[in-house]
Amino acid sequence: MTDAVTRAAELLKDHRDSIDRLDAILVYTLAERFKRTQAVGKLKATHDLPPSDPAREARQIERLERLAQEADLDPEFAKKFLNFIISEVIRHHEKLQK
Repeated sequence: MTDAVTRAAELLKDHRDSIDRLDAILVYTLAERFKRTQAVGKLKATHDLPPSDPAREARQIERLERLAQEADLDPEFAKKFLNFIISEVIRHHEKLQK
């Protein structure tokens, strides 16, 4: 193996290790977020509030798109990601309403 190939393999390992750490951060962050949204869902169910708040959801999507632009992340990807999360949250809230 040449020095260049060895160095490339080391760099690849470093990048993958970093990705693995970031994946763990994402999972734990999503878990914490869902704990909070579950608390919101229980509060809404207790007070007979609707499981969905379209105005807030629209504001959150706009906010996330701005954050994505600032972070140099594709805003369309960020929007799709948040829409997926919101749909899961609403599904959980609807379950709590029953």
